[in-house]
Amino acid sequence: MGLGAGLSALAFWGFVAIVIVAGIWDSIRRREAQHETLRRMIESGQTVDRELMDKLLGVNKRLDRYLRVFGIIVLLAAPGLAALGWLISLQYPPILSPLVGCAALAAFVGVGLLLAARSVGNEP
Repeated sequence: MGLGAGLSALAFWGFVAIVIVAGIWDSIRRREAQHETLRRMIESGQTVDRELMDKLLGVNKRLDRYLRVFGIIVLLAAPGLAALGWLISLQYPPILSPLVGCAALAAFVGVGLLLAARSVGNEP
């Protein structure tokens, strides 16, 4: 491994860090804009009911729906990982069991997300 491999790894992890920081920064700015809108409405004397506040601040999001969608995506990725392991094992046989293990892990995570969606959806 030379300098190119190290720079490639540094660039990859730098990109991941930038994406994470940008997501956090965007979330903070969006929340500040929502609070500023609410503050200006209160200062101008407009009545702010609970429904408008929830809508403006995004309180009533459908968490069960998001969990269900992500659970389905992860659950359907599991057979893909197993198939990938089988295809790679045609050239390198020892890789099959680790990738089948990764597929099983993905399947368990997907089932867990679907169960979490069901339990969140049943709350009052």
